[in-house]
Amino acid sequence: MKNLTQILSLILLSLGISTYATGQQYELNPEIQERMKQLSFLEGKWEGSGWMISQDQNRYTFEQTEEVKFQLSGTHLQIEGKGVSDGEVIHHALAMISPKTEENKFEFSSYLQSGQKGTFKAEMKEGKFYWFPNEQVRYIITLNEKGQWFEIGEYNMGDRWIQFFEMTLDKVE
Repeated sequence: MKNLTQILSLILLSLGISTYATGQQYELNPEIQERMKQLSFLEGKWEGSGWMISQDQNRYTFEQTEEVKFQLSGTHLQIEGKGVSDGEVIHHALAMISPKTEENKFEFSSYLQSGQKGTFKAEMKEGKFYWFPNEQVRYIITLNEKGQWFEIGEYNMGDRWIQFFEMTLDKVE
């Protein structure tokens, strides 16, 4: 009888814990959702073309698609980009952007098809989204006067920034 009482007590305790766990309220952070809205200009499906200058100093062109959507109730922004040149995928990346505690600052976590990954600093400044793979390189995304995604990549040469990348995309969805 003592064993039966212990078993019943254990069952009731288990039921109480599972009821508590499923009864917890689902909470959203409206402040984070509001801060993420400043990136809403990126949302949608985009396609277009671009060019880049590689380390061998040659200029290469590519076709690019970007699919951007808010995730986790608008608290994170997911970007999947794919670049193709001469019918071959040359770039395939997935990024997740999340807000930091400082105003207009973000974390940009990127994952490449090569297995490389990293988390980089990013910020909104004067209506443009900047992200920095390192201290010497920055990418700047904005909408141009035609409503197109316009992105450049620049390398810091000490007293000036030198452009090595440009991409212009049209919103298709």
